[in-house]
Amino acid sequence: MKLLICFIIYLSLCHFAQCAQKPNILIIMADDMGYSDIACFGGEIETPNIDTLAAAGMRFGNFYTDAKCGPSRAAMMTGQFSHLGRLRVGATFAEILKPLNYRTLMTGKWHQGPKPTDYGFDRYYGLVDGCCNFWNPGLEARPGEGKPGRKKQMGDKARIWGIEDQLIETGYTPKDKNFYTTDAFTDYAVERLEEYKNEENPFLLYVAYTAPHYPLHAWPEDIAKYKDTYTVGWDAIRNSRYQRMLEMGIINEKFKLSPRDNEVDAWDELTAEEQQKQAKLMAVYAAMIDRMDQGIGKIINKLKETGQYENTMIIFMSDNGACAEPPNTDPNIPPGPVEGYRSVGKGWANASSTPFRLYKATSHEGGTRAPMILSWPGVTKPGSFSDHVCHLIDFVPTFMEITGATYPTEIRGRKLKKTNGISILPTLNGEEQKQHPYLAWERGGSKAIRIGDWKLVSQKSKSKNTPWELYNLADDPVELNDLASQHPEKLKTMEKKWLQWMQLKE
Repeated sequence: MKLLICFIIYLSLCHFAQCAQKPNILIIMADDMGYSDIACFGGEIETPNIDTLAAAGMRFGNFYTDAKCGPSRAAMMTGQFSHLGRLRVGATFAEILKPLNYRTLMTGKWHQGPKPTDYGFDRYYGLVDGCCNFWNPGLEARPGEGKPGRKKQMGDKARIWGIEDQLIETGYTPKDKNFYTTDAFTDYAVERLEEYKNEENPFLLYVAYTAPHYPLHAWPEDIAKYKDTYTVGWDAIRNSRYQRMLEMGIINEKFKLSPRDNEVDAWDELTAEEQQKQAKLMAVYAAMIDRMDQGIGKIINKLKETGQYENTMIIFMSDNGACAEPPNTDPNIPPGPVEGYRSVGKGWANASSTPFRLYKATSHEGGTRAPMILSWPGVTKPGSFSDHVCHLIDFVPTFMEITGATYPTEIRGRKLKKTNGISILPTLNGEEQKQHPYLAWERGGSKAIRIGDWKLVSQKSKSKNTPWELYNLADDPVELNDLASQHPEKLKTMEKKWLQWMQLKE
């Protein structure tokens, strides 16, 4: 009998040790946030909680995403290049970690079609669609309010909302007039951490904020903090960010500040009235990031309160570059309140991309390079910075290495190839890191491939595809000096590799 009791105790201790060795994983994703927006990457927006993560962990300066929201999320969750289409290409990290008894939780933007609970998540609350009104995601006005502003392209179609495994496809109009999506996602995350705080098994929590994706909606008290910040204009903001990035070591002297976008006017050429309007747009955008940072602080505080912080890997990133899309349904309504539906515009998106060219939906650096921070107590060196070239697809193999999980060979009746990503655990440990043989992109005619320091990229124009451009990113990381005519053979070799990637021949 004593031997049996000892054996049971031994098994229990082994189970406890096994659980303790596997870290919790918290993934926080911002939506359409530019490379230089947050303070620890050179921005003037107040982000003390994100900055604290950076001070405790590692910032990545060469982190790549896809150029659009949906593909980036698919790549991150599956570890597969996304050019075959969203979640058809692989298993999600929730499905990969679930067999190891991870509690899998998600809140925020899904943007993948079917609901998250069909793809390995135990619990879910948030926007199943791509974007929505922050104050009222539904179609109908609440008493005492105007009709919620909406994207024109949606017509009468409702944005789909999800609560656990139920979809609300007719429009989700919260009764609480204090509802705000960023706060709602934060609250759900905090509530789940409290609910499961006594579980022995680890958790995976994916918080996918919709901030600062349009429409520009923010709390008045948050907007007030930035009411004068942007009256200096986008040219001055670009220059100040560039100088701070140099001083902070985010970039070096090889990073030249790209010229102002040729479709953007010089700030001094705007009328005083137009400057005032434009400054308000960016003030609201900054307030949206500020509120997201406040929410991140609440989540981190809950981790510390429940004793889970020390065993939690925390990742913060943006899903792609800054957004220059102009879905302004009523320019006469100022940014901020429920009735409006405004975007930040090209001038400020250009500033958010500092020092790079172009934006979301392009495969140039301004569309695919994003800020990323990874903080893991006891593993990451506090305040460290990495130039390792990595991609969203690298998270899944990293999770697999640190947990012992395996990638399924088949899921939902579909045979899977191995992940395209490479674990970044060696980088986190300060060890020699295996490099990607190549990274490649394609979205809506915008295409690129990076092999070593060389990058081949082409941007779809309004009428046709533009010619390939070729850059040596070691000498020209901002893509200012096109070398296509000087290296025709390298162009042909890289184009052939890109075509092979598109056809999935390897």
